[in-house]
Amino acid sequence: MSELISREEGAVVLVGVDFGLPHFDGELEELGLLAQTAGLEPVARLVCKRKAPDAALFVGSGKADEIRELADLHRASEVVFDQALSPAQQRNLERQLGVAVYDRTFLILEIFAQRARSHEGKLQVELARLQYLSTRLVRRWSHLERQRGGIGTRGGPGETQIELDRRMIGESIKRTRERLAKVHRQRGTQRRQRERRDTFNISLVGYTNAGKSSLFNALVKARAYAADQLFATLDTTTRHLYLGDARRKVSISDTVGFIRELPHGLIDAFKATLQEAVDADLLLHVVDASNPHHPEQMAEVQAVLKEIGADTVPQLLVFNKLDALESTQHPLHLRDEIDVDGVQMLRVFLSAHTGEGVPALRAELAQRSQSMNEAMTPEYDTELHDAAN
Repeated sequence: MSELISREEGAVVLVGVDFGLPHFDGELEELGLLAQTAGLEPVARLVCKRKAPDAALFVGSGKADEIRELADLHRASEVVFDQALSPAQQRNLERQLGVAVYDRTFLILEIFAQRARSHEGKLQVELARLQYLSTRLVRRWSHLERQRGGIGTRGGPGETQIELDRRMIGESIKRTRERLAKVHRQRGTQRRQRERRDTFNISLVGYTNAGKSSLFNALVKARAYAADQLFATLDTTTRHLYLGDARRKVSISDTVGFIRELPHGLIDAFKATLQEAVDADLLLHVVDASNPHHPEQMAEVQAVLKEIGADTVPQLLVFNKLDALESTQHPLHLRDEIDVDGVQMLRVFLSAHTGEGVPALRAELAQRSQSMNEAMTPEYDTELHDAAN
């Protein structure tokens, strides 16, 4: 019956399953923002509880029927789950619901594909999407049923076409990796040139939509794209920042934002982009102070930094969007220290939008860059003295 319904293109039903994990988004707020960012229109939301995922349908047959009725009622053309689905679960759900079914991973990949602008960014997204697609070849598409029959054939219907698709995807992955490796080498050369100039490197990291690009623009007076949406910018942007108090220039980079359950394929594919964070002398961890879930978002960022090997880089916490806080939520001091995973970190409050607190951040950056320069000078002087003798 669902096939006879006239469906609205882009209308999507959001589904979340609560397995009792602490980070579960009961309102599906973030998934809704992701859907809107990808150009979809959420028309209905459904949340259910389970102890464990159903092996075949993720949610069980009864709940799957409820989702189908909801999709039919709202004429939705797609259903998006807030968790990652296995290829078999995705295939079974599409058969059961009669509409396209996607998961959180696919949604993030789609957004990245839409937003990537640089050659490197497009290659990284292409690699991640190919890796994701390679796991979905479980006779999901009708064209996989095309198979010559008769004596001498081996395997069941669709097996030959699946192998052909796998081979094509495998070759595409290999070519994309080779092209990315070339870009990585070029980026490495540029990075070594910066290191030889003894440049103090700062990298902005943080949860998506924390205001990193807005702060980047406020610091260097650049025009990097910034918007109140998830993944407004994907490609790393690097500029020189002149710090008058230190009388020197530093290098500052704006990187892609992190998010809960960032697909591992994206983390692997974006190694070069995230390498700016690994090689930085200082990380500005930008936090949306107005978001009630910012502690969980900070934890997600710390987890990704650990995964890419940047957890040992010194951090300065920047609690942004001070102007969006209610008067009763304003901090007593715009500068303090808090404990993060057993490490005391300096925290500064500011608003990249209004500029409040930005001069104080620039002064702190000047002090830190000067301290590093002074720490390197005695060693340099000693080497000159030894060479002279």
